[in-house]
Amino acid sequence: MNNNFFISPSILAANFANLGEEIRKVIDAGADIIHFDAMDNHYVPNLSIGPIVLKSIRKDGIIIPIEVHLMAKPIDELVVSFIKTKANCIIFHPESTKNVNFLLKLIRKNNCKAGLAFTLTTSLNYLKNKNIVKNLDIVLIMSVSPGFSGQKFQKSAIKRLKIARKLIDDSGYNILIGIDGGVNDDNIYDVAYAGADIFVIGSSIFSKNNYFKTIKNMKKKIKSAKINILKNL
Repeated sequence: MNNNFFISPSILAANFANLGEEIRKVIDAGADIIHFDAMDNHYVPNLSIGPIVLKSIRKDGIIIPIEVHLMAKPIDELVVSFIKTKANCIIFHPESTKNVNFLLKLIRKNNCKAGLAFTLTTSLNYLKNKNIVKNLDIVLIMSVSPGFSGQKFQKSAIKRLKIARKLIDDSGYNILIGIDGGVNDDNIYDVAYAGADIFVIGSSIFSKNNYFKTIKNMKKKIKSAKINILKNL
């Protein structure tokens, strides 16, 4: 169990007309990571932003860690493109390639953290494969169907999060677990208590007028959950 935690606003829910300004606002409000969703309208029914946008964000002087969540198929060439953008982490879905382990190793070889994302129906058995787990830095548990911001949190993700947490802890590797989709002020305590380290939050931050207050309240609830976990060990 990792006692550190990270708020990762998903810019898919941001105002794209003022993307740089939006990113700076959430950074000033206490964001730890920026979550960058790249979708191809094939693997998921939506089309979003790609490597050029991420390069522009970096050129604009934004240096906060950026995690890229690839929702595309195939992804092999796309992974290479994003490695060149100075992304800090690249996360992909295991179903989107026949070369899972090769890509994980390639990402890490290029000084970038590597992660796998699991939809609500993707088997967690990948986390029982030692050859895969040893090349992982992050596991991302989806709590909605991937593709669109603003969806309702699916409670079944809590159980999957707990299973993933146990598998990771039992593996002995230092792997962070993220949760992505529908996370808000009402459920973030339960999500944290179930074992999440990274909290990908979109509309529940960007739809608010006060980003600082929103993130502060969420961090307070996460801290409370982490303290209670330690008390109950």
